[in-house]
Amino acid sequence: MSLKDRAVSGLLWSLWQQLSSKVIGFCISIFLARLLEPAEFGLLAMLTLFIAVGNTLLDGGLTVSLIRTVDADQRDFSTIFYFNLAGSVFLYLILFTTAPVIAGFYNQPLLKAIVRVYGLTLIINAFYGVQSTLLIKDLKFKKQTNIQIPAAIGGGLLGIALAEMGYGVWSLVWMGLCTSLLSTVMHWYYSPWRPAFLFDSECFKKHIHFGYKMTLSGLLDTVYQNLYLIIIGKYFSAAQLGYYSRADTISQLPIGNISAAVNKVAYPMFAEIANDIVKLKNVYKRLMQQVLFWNAPVLILLFLLAEPLFRFLLTDKWLQAVPYFKILCISGIMYPLHAYNLNILKVMGESGLFLRLEIIKKVLSVSGILVFIQFGIYGLLYFQLGFNLVAYFINSMYSGRLIRYPVKEQIEDILPILILAGGAGIICFFVDLELIARLTPDLLRMIIIAICYPALYYTSSRLIKSPAINDFKYLILKR
Repeated sequence: MSLKDRAVSGLLWSLWQQLSSKVIGFCISIFLARLLEPAEFGLLAMLTLFIAVGNTLLDGGLTVSLIRTVDADQRDFSTIFYFNLAGSVFLYLILFTTAPVIAGFYNQPLLKAIVRVYGLTLIINAFYGVQSTLLIKDLKFKKQTNIQIPAAIGGGLLGIALAEMGYGVWSLVWMGLCTSLLSTVMHWYYSPWRPAFLFDSECFKKHIHFGYKMTLSGLLDTVYQNLYLIIIGKYFSAAQLGYYSRADTISQLPIGNISAAVNKVAYPMFAEIANDIVKLKNVYKRLMQQVLFWNAPVLILLFLLAEPLFRFLLTDKWLQAVPYFKILCISGIMYPLHAYNLNILKVMGESGLFLRLEIIKKVLSVSGILVFIQFGIYGLLYFQLGFNLVAYFINSMYSGRLIRYPVKEQIEDILPILILAGGAGIICFFVDLELIARLTPDLLRMIIIAICYPALYYTSSRLIKSPAINDFKYLILKR
């Protein structure tokens, strides 16, 4: 199978894997949101950073190094496996010890017990890190789909059952543990690889030399991505954090899925053609247009549907999350692109530049947060919107130099898509405001908008003969 066919097949299965598991998770979260209070979601959101940091330290750089190592063998895989396992135990012990400090920071005594139980996911996840990496390296996303769907369903059903029985926030905790455990079992079932009893120090040095920079970069990004949860959880109520967390989770359904699916395929694909700059630029350009062509209209459509969607799915008690959700949708339009840009730095071996850029962006971001926090949650959200554009510019400037694809040329290639998606959204917004919202119930209103906006966007794209449509027909539909 050619690289193109493998990439297309991998992208489709990666998208299906991401969408199916996330849609299942989203449906489960709807039931849980109806059964639980926003403050209970806020409590678990306070731990997101600590768990994410632990997973980044274990999975951030060394697994990336495994993917880019063409001749990786059993020594490499086993060495990383045992390092991750030992590291997960060490990190859990730190979490266990600092649980009272975390609870005191948020002034939430219940967090002490929650941290010590929920933190076990770090150890559980470490058992399948290498198996998951091998599936990604070989673009075997169909198997990953067969793993994630049963795990998400099993954990979700347990969470709903416990919520029905009145377990409150603990239903979310046990759901997370169950999902991790099922995922581990399924990875070991579907993956033929098993660790050997060996640890090669030379292999470890080789991977850590590249991986530690990627780990530090990932750590900075993880802290930044969860910084808003820390600030809102510290300075505002648990309920407000619950509203923000729910808005962010729903907005991440398209953002996270498209970004994760593309990145899983893009990195190993770029790694194979890293020595051919002309080909790399062409593939990069076409993939960038595809990402934005689908991501932008989906998020704008969610912006248009926000109020009736939240009221219909989650009930009126979650309506305070709607304004947060709208800002996050617009903010997320460019996110997959500036994250996807970083793959170029990785495959070109520029881990040092990668780390420096992450430090620069995070220093700028934290400085901005300190300035805008005085304007409350909305100040933080609008700053996040603006900074995503800045981050895209910084990432694309350096990655563009490496493949001779300057920022100006990139913007010229994506600007028509943004104009079409935004223009169609503005038209539908005012039609909804003046006509649809006043005359129709929520369900019918959502159906009308969900039909009109995509139709208008697609028709406009056809009229200007968008390259993204032609590429989609050629790559996906084989026309």
